[in-house]
Amino acid sequence: MARSEESLCYLTASEALAAFKARKLSPVELMEAVIARCEAVNPKVNAITYDFFERARKQARAAEKVYAQKKPRPRALEGLSVAIKDFHPVKGEITTFGSKIFEGNRPDYTAATVQRLFDAGAIMHARSTTPEFAYSGNTASPLWGQTRNPWNLDYVSGGSSGGSGAMVAAGMTTLADGTDGGGSIRIPASACGVVGYKPPFGRNPLDRDHPLETLLHYGPLTRSVADAALMQNVMSGPHADDICSLPDKLVLPETLEGIKGFKVALSVDLGYVQVDPEVERNTRAAAKVFESLGCKVEEVDLGWDWGVLDCWLTWWEGLFAGIAAQHLPRWRYEMSPYVAHILDQGRAHDAMRLYQCNLKRGEMWTKLAPIVNKYDVLLCPTLAVPAVRCDHDEFSRDFQINGKPVNAYVGWIMTHGFNLVSQCPAMSVPTGFAKSGVPTGMQIVARPFDDLRVFRAASAFEQARPWRRKRPAL
Repeated sequence: MARSEESLCYLTASEALAAFKARKLSPVELMEAVIARCEAVNPKVNAITYDFFERARKQARAAEKVYAQKKPRPRALEGLSVAIKDFHPVKGEITTFGSKIFEGNRPDYTAATVQRLFDAGAIMHARSTTPEFAYSGNTASPLWGQTRNPWNLDYVSGGSSGGSGAMVAAGMTTLADGTDGGGSIRIPASACGVVGYKPPFGRNPLDRDHPLETLLHYGPLTRSVADAALMQNVMSGPHADDICSLPDKLVLPETLEGIKGFKVALSVDLGYVQVDPEVERNTRAAAKVFESLGCKVEEVDLGWDWGVLDCWLTWWEGLFAGIAAQHLPRWRYEMSPYVAHILDQGRAHDAMRLYQCNLKRGEMWTKLAPIVNKYDVLLCPTLAVPAVRCDHDEFSRDFQINGKPVNAYVGWIMTHGFNLVSQCPAMSVPTGFAKSGVPTGMQIVARPFDDLRVFRAASAFEQARPWRRKRPAL
């Protein structure tokens, strides 16, 4: 691929839209560059399940005509490529959830947030990979195989929206969407060096398959904070399919105020997590950037403990068993082994145990509330390690961080606590790189429903420490 074509693939959505409107770039040119990039690098990263390249070309030509005439006015995402996670229902299109069980499944409806992206003019050129039933921080499945990190192919791209994160990082799409039930947007954002946003629960509508599920959030994966805001403004707002969707729509402004005078809390370990030295170093360096921006940064003790992990695992296992345990008799030996394990665990939980999870969630909020109410934002790592290797064993009892044994499934992930206190918005932004070449990331968390404060802090940090200068050498 020519260098100029590759550069097109790494435009932000905001840059591409401005070029479209100025007639300096055509949606067709951008789509052709993105498709060429997909064809060139997907054999290495394995981030696509199905592609729709010919249809995308036709849609790009239609978008080109819109920009060539005064009316109708271009829609918010007119002509931009978007990768839709192969966990999100799209009417009439195969949606596999990464599972052989649903290898030919064609839903009869489209998830609300996905439909809003389409209605805003975004063009689905590909479906992005997910682990089976989106169960893991490693995007690998019996159906689609291993998705790899574009920065170092020996490492995972994160999960469960790992295909989306890899595609954004590798220049294979301009925009991508994800779901986040325990970090599934923020984990790949951190591992792949992009932006991932978990909105507060209710801000973006859920799909019909997960009603009332407070752990789950639809959201964007993008190259820039402005692009995340652009997608968020399209995806958010009340919807008839979701009784929990908030009645008032929040519109994020194009121009965000600075953060001089912000009070910033820093927690490197959330009170209990073992954190890799490279991750800690990059997180503390990021906190110094906030000081340089005129913020007062103070380290805090969040006071959480390993009971957070137990709480999340219990809820997660029960959720999966409720959705998919009926498939075990037929499909157990064709599933990811850890999926079968989760389903078995979930079937053993009772209503009393699940209600005890709510008591733990209340305890977590009691400890978090004084911090997010005192400080404008809380900073903490997204992952305790830059990423795990592709051969990582989620059953392993030998996995360690800093010489201490850690749960191999999600003990290296620092996101799921903010799904338990799910009304708090959380964004992952890049903080640097590890020696392995894999990026590291930091979460920016705010008080419930205060999306704007997160975006202001992330935007200011991005301007002070731009992360788009480096690209993976694929």
